[in-house]
Amino acid sequence: MSINAAAIRSENAAATNSARTAGHVTNADHLIHFLHPAYDFAAELSTRQADLRCVQSRSFAEALPKMAETDILVVSSLWTSEILAKAPKLKWIQSPGAGYDQFDLAQLKAAGIKLSHASGLNANAVSEHALALILTFTRQLHLARDRQRRAEWRGMIRSRAQRESELKGKLLLIVGLGGIGMRIAQSARWLGMNVVGVRRRPPTPSETQMRIVPPAQLHSVLPEPDFVVLACPLTPETRNLMGAREFGLMKQSAVFVNISRGACVDQAALTEALARRAIAGAALDCFVDEPLPASSPLWAFENVVITPHSAGERQNHETEVIDLLLDNLQRLRNGDELRNQVI
Repeated sequence: MSINAAAIRSENAAATNSARTAGHVTNADHLIHFLHPAYDFAAELSTRQADLRCVQSRSFAEALPKMAETDILVVSSLWTSEILAKAPKLKWIQSPGAGYDQFDLAQLKAAGIKLSHASGLNANAVSEHALALILTFTRQLHLARDRQRRAEWRGMIRSRAQRESELKGKLLLIVGLGGIGMRIAQSARWLGMNVVGVRRRPPTPSETQMRIVPPAQLHSVLPEPDFVVLACPLTPETRNLMGAREFGLMKQSAVFVNISRGACVDQAALTEALARRAIAGAALDCFVDEPLPASSPLWAFENVVITPHSAGERQNHETEVIDLLLDNLQRLRNGDELRNQVI
């Protein structure tokens, strides 16, 4: 899609390499390439900026013919390192999501390509999603939906243990107290929950309303909470952070919630813990393989709620990403550091 009819100025290979090495873009117009299977970033940009050109691609195959002229690439899940050889003019990658573990940082740095992400834009959505999943288990909404499909009316329950519960007084453990984790904590406390957070940075004087422990103490606090929420990024330290030992330390009545990254969890260990009822249930928004294969046993568990990596989905996503893109584009032109710049 072309925003206007003005042709983008051509740059020779020497100029391209020079601009990459210098870490800034020249005054030439830039071709912004949006590579995403769903979001309409190009349409959103067209409502704001008349002096920029862009193209939109929905797949890797569709994107390849357009890569030769691409200066700026907005991409997340469709990224592959094969793109680098096809994009000699590429200077900057803006990820429209918070995660960037799919990018080879050393490879991009060697090529002189900047990378920034969109962390913080979806903090409200993800934190609300996490709370919705917690409430789903507390109020047994997943079981109610299952009964609805069977046209089954549940009568009054004699057993106290089988009735719906409430959040007041429950203990929530949040692993990762970044923007999302802190929002979850604030909302949970407002609902009457007690909160423990796991974070490298020690608590500040203003954070005395909750208990914060370092990652080294995760095992010592895992036996305590009613809910465990993963809200950490995927790093070498957090890969397979939750495994057989960790699930074995949790209370049998506890629920595990993952709104971070699938690879932070040993999925086989989680499946086994659920199968033998070592934990009460799990609410999962992300998985090692996405889409989650139809053959996965997780689909069949009554005590599992699955959402399709949709915690960050919201109606104004394109608007906020283009706001960030335009702000970073100005910073790039000025030679300033980008918002959420990684390299």
